[in-house]
Amino acid sequence: MPDPVLAKDLVKVYQGKVHAVNGVDIDVTEGELYGFLGPNGAGKTTTVQMLTGNLRITSGSATVAGLDVTKFPLKVKERIGLVFQEGTADPDLTGRENLELAAALFRVPIRETKGTINGLLERLQIADAAERLVKTYSGGMRRRLELAVGIIHSPSVLFLDEPTLGLDPQGRAGFWKYVLQLRHDHKMTVFVTTHYLDEADEMCDRISIIDHGKIVASGTPSQLKDKLGGDIVTVRPVNKTGPEVEAILRALPAVSSVSESNGSYRVKVPKGEELIPHLVDACTRAGIALAGVSLKRPSLDEVFLEFTGREFREDEGMNATDRAVRIGQVQQAFGRARR
Repeated sequence: MPDPVLAKDLVKVYQGKVHAVNGVDIDVTEGELYGFLGPNGAGKTTTVQMLTGNLRITSGSATVAGLDVTKFPLKVKERIGLVFQEGTADPDLTGRENLELAAALFRVPIRETKGTINGLLERLQIADAAERLVKTYSGGMRRRLELAVGIIHSPSVLFLDEPTLGLDPQGRAGFWKYVLQLRHDHKMTVFVTTHYLDEADEMCDRISIIDHGKIVASGTPSQLKDKLGGDIVTVRPVNKTGPEVEAILRALPAVSSVSESNGSYRVKVPKGEELIPHLVDACTRAGIALAGVSLKRPSLDEVFLEFTGREFREDEGMNATDRAVRIGQVQQAFGRARR
């Protein structure tokens, strides 16, 4: 039985010269919850859209739900579920009407449609609002409805693209509760992109980080954090930066690396609490006044900064490529619905 998502040396080139994705390998096993993270413009959205048959692959190969994406893009779409970052439910239809439209689009047998819809409405706790227009729904209710739309045809693989963006903590927790329940009950494979690193840390079995079109790190959340090699102590001198400060920090006991960014120094060390007294004493003797010293245990935020050189910003918007891909995807979906 082939793995639900498998990509080998996946490449996407725009205008013959821009490598949005450049040699990506992905291997997601059955029933796995796999996280795919990356800065804005790193190739994350482009990769997902190739895997879901919404963008033509320049070179390399990809199979999803047992099908070659290049040869059978429409059949792939029939076997997968998709929940987009932007709301896709029609606000001028009721919740039930949105599900009926999705059932027709995915060719759910008519004799099964009513029971399937009622079951999803109950399971996702929106049955009481089924006859209301979606424009009256809260953000959390809309996301649960869109999840129902994405799984109405019982897909073997579910793609979630920033599914909880904009939801409050209660809404995010509720959404993931239903995803985890579905995964448990149906052995569904879940491929998720998210801007919330705490979600990825808590929910994902494995994570890959993409930057500049390439996978720069992969592993379980614990494995990725272990790669940092210890705690991170951040040092902010009042007005001194440069070789003198860096040399003092590098000379401290057990320090494995020092890097500077925007006037602050990131010092990697196995036990940060043991380093700090030595650090403060060394800076004081050298006449270096400190504006602050902070200690961070390994986290996915630190992993992301380590491997991409950038902090993971939750408010990053889509770039031009992302917008073009998404517009084409929605237009394609509406085209199939009209037919």
